Amino acid sequence: MDEANKRWPNRCLPLLVANESGWVLLNPVAFRATWDGAASPAAVSIEFGDADPRPFPVSSHFGHGVVTFGIPYIFRTSPGWNLLARGPANWPKEGIAPLEGLVETDWAFANFTMNWKLTRTDYPVAFEKGEPFCMLVPQRRGELESFRTEIRDLSSDAVTKAEFEEFAENREKMQVKKFLSQYSREYESYKTDWERHYYKGLSPSGTPTSEHQTHLKLSEFGSAKEEDLT
Repeated sequence: MDEANKRWPNRCLPLLVANESGWVLLNPVAFRATWDGAASPAAVSIEFGDADPRPFPVSSHFGHGVVTFGIPYIFRTSPGWNLLARGPANWPKEGIAPLEGLVETDWAFANFTMNWKLTRTDYPVAFEKGEPFCMLVPQRRGELESFRTEIRDLSSDAVTKAEFEEFAENREKMQVKKFLSQYSREYESYKTDWERHYYKGLSPSGTPTSEHQTHLKLSEFGSAKEEDLT
């Protein structure tokens, strides 16, 4: 995101918060994976360069161009909580895509793997040492099923309709040339100019929300105390 023109993705608070909404696992050793298009596991070649890690942390286990990362941990969550194992948020890679899995880590006693699907043949895909390859996001079991969804006309909610119309009017007033000219301004300035209401937790009319997050700081993994294990 910082490498984009004038770091424009950093103006998007939903992107920034999504980047912080989970824990990432880091690749232990650099390698390149290439797929010749066949279905067998042997169709994927994995080169570790000068390194010779044993046991291999990455392999072609399932075939069909799938690269499998071994995860040497058994994760344990509180009762009723799963772990969604997914690709790192906003981390696209050319020629390969992450495969997601949802694991009931409150009772399962097995470790799991993280898998990526090569999408191009004869195209080497590199993972650097220390590069994130998996993002872990806790998810309460049964919570998604508790939602009831429906489609309503905007006019059925007068407050939402009025706020959206004000948002649309404000956005329309921001002329394209004027907006582009602001790219040379400092990061904090153009960030608030573009999403000044959302960043501040305000509705388009200026009404503050009771809860608003601009940053997440998750706890780090550390050594468990003996009393925590009993």
